[in-house]
Amino acid sequence: MAEEPDAEGERSAADAIARADAPLAAIVEKPRTETAIESLRAEGVYDDSRQVLEDGPDRVALPVTEAPTETRVLEVVRQLEPEFRTTDLAGLLAERGWSDADLESAPGSWAVIGSIVLVSIPDDCPDEKAVADALLELHGEADSVLADEGIENDGEAGTYREPKTRLLAGESDTETIHTEHGTRYGLDPASVMFSPGNQAERARMGDVCSEGERVFDMFAGIGYFTLPMARSGAQVTATEINPTAFRYLLENAVLNDVSDRVDAYMTDCRDLADGLEADRVVMGYYGTSEDDSSQRSDEAHEFLPDALEALVPGGVVHYHEATPESRLWERPERRLEDAVDEAGRSLEYLDRRRVKSHSAGVEHIVVDVRVD
Repeated sequence: MAEEPDAEGERSAADAIARADAPLAAIVEKPRTETAIESLRAEGVYDDSRQVLEDGPDRVALPVTEAPTETRVLEVVRQLEPEFRTTDLAGLLAERGWSDADLESAPGSWAVIGSIVLVSIPDDCPDEKAVADALLELHGEADSVLADEGIENDGEAGTYREPKTRLLAGESDTETIHTEHGTRYGLDPASVMFSPGNQAERARMGDVCSEGERVFDMFAGIGYFTLPMARSGAQVTATEINPTAFRYLLENAVLNDVSDRVDAYMTDCRDLADGLEADRVVMGYYGTSEDDSSQRSDEAHEFLPDALEALVPGGVVHYHEATPESRLWERPERRLEDAVDEAGRSLEYLDRRRVKSHSAGVEHIVVDVRVD
């Protein structure tokens, strides 16, 4: 006859089961926290539902869904007392005493770029500092919160499309590394533009390129499209006139180990166009729309003759534009057809895509055409 287990034995068995079911955490050195989180995200094993916790004075425990295989960690442990995040900004603000009326004026969305939270604050928001503090709590890996106040339109800053931001909370050093689909972007969101809404298009450009393809990225920025294309094996000639963005472009080519496939020039793209033979031209600067009050002098379609000058017969142009809803798809297609006709060439439409909303009633779109 089997013996009845005693109470101590039952507790030990229950503890063993609880330990076996406890969620995992990867232990890393504290100075590597941000880099390790980016790597775990790229690997697809980072757990956003739990907080990052200290594990002694020099180590942190990063929540993971399974043991990482590509990220260097000290060890993987079971987290017996995990701290779960409140995943709702409204809930955090309510805990801080916000009324239902106040919550109606809270931001409805925001973006996390590396370790920086970028948020548009409504004009009637009762306490932007409280919002920023709540966002830091909501995103435990974030170091800073910036208010997103749009893009500069006037003068040189408008030409460079410099962002307008304010630091709301956290560290004043807002330089970070943002990872998407394995591509790493080093940047400072306070000094160079980075649109989270373009993520799918950045990934697509990496998918459409083939090994050895010659690409001309006319408005490269920090490498938004250049990097995923080069990582796919394309040889990219990239031009950028903004000195700050150009510096990040060079650094990001090294960061992604594609320096040998990126020829970068800090110059107006029109200065190089007639000396290139490109299989693909990317026109990622969408200029202005008729409903835009921007003072930037150059619109996207004004660069089409130079794009076609660089493009070999049978090559592909990816033409971006900010187009009023009332003129989709008539205006961008007419501009493409006029430029191609002027060059004495013919085109074939391959794809039409909405990238994101540009502003009220205006869409950021891209049209892909093959030009013979």
